[in-house]
Amino acid sequence: MSIANPLWGAPRIHGELLKLGIEIGQTSVAKYMVRRRHPPSQGWRTFIRNHADGIAAMDMFVVPTISFRLLYGLLIMGHGRRHILWFGVTAHPTAEWIANQVTEACGWGQTPVAPKAGPVPTHERRGPYDRENLQD
Repeated sequence: MSIANPLWGAPRIHGELLKLGIEIGQTSVAKYMVRRRHPPSQGWRTFIRNHADGIAAMDMFVVPTISFRLLYGLLIMGHGRRHILWFGVTAHPTAEWIANQVTEACGWGQTPVAPKAGPVPTHERRGPYDRENLQD
């Protein structure tokens, strides 16, 4: 059962055996389980190393000026070679402005870093950068 289901642990296999009417202790199940030599899938560090050319990070930040105005900066950085793909600054960020900056940096279907695959956006909703707080 442990060979057919490599992600199952001893408690799960023990429970399944009890459902089948086989009385055995959980420690006995753990003792006779097949040991894996490596994790069943790649870890986060391996994933980043394998796909760094197709990943870009985006950050929006606030820059206060000497006249107490606020400027909003948008930085898009490619992970593959760790270089800046795009940098933009505005006094009034809107959702349309951000979409335009991303389009200018990455195009409509491909990133400049990995021409075979398009970007996969991930985001973090916090602070003044979520949809409700952006000016129209």
